Amino acid sequence: EFRVDKAGIVHVPLGKLSFSKDQLHDNMKIFIETLIRLKPATSKGQYLRGIAIASTMSPGIKVDAVQIANMFR
Repeated sequence: EFRVDKAGIVHVPLGKLSFSKDQLHDNMKIFIETLIRLKPATSKGQYLRGIAIASTMSPGIKVDAVQIANMFR
């Protein structure tokens, strides 16, 4: 499950502290594939502009969105 706020920012929990690295990777892969699949046909240009990963109460770490999107295609 994920939600989108008014600014178009997508919020999604990818896992818990107890998850292994492989479980987190699989969850992120499935989410990115789902997000790309749900892209509206009328949407032009770059769909993913930026990705930041953060735990609940920590600053986010920016990730290259293009590289991530290409990695999971």
